[in-house]
Amino acid sequence: MEPTFRTAGASDADALVEMMRDFNAHERIAFDEREVRAVLARLFADDALGLACLILLGGEVAGYVVIAFGFSIEFRGRDAFIDELFLKDEYRGLGLGAAAIRLAEGVCRRRGVRALHLEVERENTRAQSLYRRAGFLDHDRYLLTKWLS
Repeated sequence: MEPTFRTAGASDADALVEMMRDFNAHERIAFDEREVRAVLARLFADDALGLACLILLGGEVAGYVVIAFGFSIEFRGRDAFIDELFLKDEYRGLGLGAAAIRLAEGVCRRRGVRALHLEVERENTRAQSLYRRAGFLDHDRYLLTKWLS
């Protein structure tokens, strides 16, 4: 069975928040539901920022992917980030992650994006294997982040 995708909107916030809670727990990322809901509301209101898509299999929500848009001199214009890609446990290993990546690539091509990025935990070798098969390359760099208030 092939997955389908649907751009998420405000009516999908509860389902997304529940999956995002699981994603953040899996990745050991702090989770603040109030902040997540506020950021989702901004994303739903302005598709120039990016979009969230539900991954559906047989009409059931299997996961989601979030694509965030940016701009880069190094990457020659518009770029994007697969900000989050999450599949519920029972849907892993079915090819849905690869399908979500193909969806992200298509969305990005249609919007003139030149480069698509993602990040993955060093310990998550299963995801790394998927991403490398999809053509993602390791730049042998560290992603450094400074939170701005």
